[in-house]
Amino acid sequence: MKFAVVVFPGSNCDVDMYHAIADELGEEVEYVWHDEDDLDRFDAILLPGGFSYGDYLRSGAIARFSKVMAAVKQAADAGKPVLGVCNGFQILLEAGLLPGAMRRNQGLKFICRPVQLTVENHETMFTSAYEKGEVITIPIAHGEGNYYCDEQTLERLVKNRQIVFRYHGENPNGSLADIAGIVNERGNVLGMMPHPERAVDALLGSADGLKLFRSIVNYWRETHVVTA
Repeated sequence: MKFAVVVFPGSNCDVDMYHAIADELGEEVEYVWHDEDDLDRFDAILLPGGFSYGDYLRSGAIARFSKVMAAVKQAADAGKPVLGVCNGFQILLEAGLLPGAMRRNQGLKFICRPVQLTVENHETMFTSAYEKGEVITIPIAHGEGNYYCDEQTLERLVKNRQIVFRYHGENPNGSLADIAGIVNERGNVLGMMPHPERAVDALLGSADGLKLFRSIVNYWRETHVVTA
């Protein structure tokens, strides 16, 4: 399986994402600059965290116009796994690949620490390696992680089981309904504020994020079985 790590001006978690795939997962991965217009050679697309274009206007508001985003949308439409973490989640929201919007943290401060999450839906291509209701520890690092959507959108998210992760025990940023991560209706685009790529080895304090990447690979292998 071959992963693409999309790099925007201001990305700063791209190396962490690359390490998680290459060194911990053992799969093929390549950095892709933001002006790339073809992602057909990749099986999964990863949008890392950081401060794309300095977070000017709004987080992700400029990056959504990058040339590569047309190819990201094409990959999503083709059913390929697309993962946006932190700033990557914000970009997916701005691009309309996921519903809702991101606001400043409720306390108006940047937060950087491990948090606990509940796996709300373990039946997605991103979470099949987890147990239903499993509580995991993943770090956050953001100033604008306060997810918001209107009442009708929230009802759809709940009805369609699109809420994949919720903050457990404590909501660090005021996010609506404790939402930490959601998928699109098709289930192949995941946006989440916590950083699973920073939780892939016990030496980092948690290896709980590695299951997310293993889930993606497991899904790919199950759907790309070559029969004689």
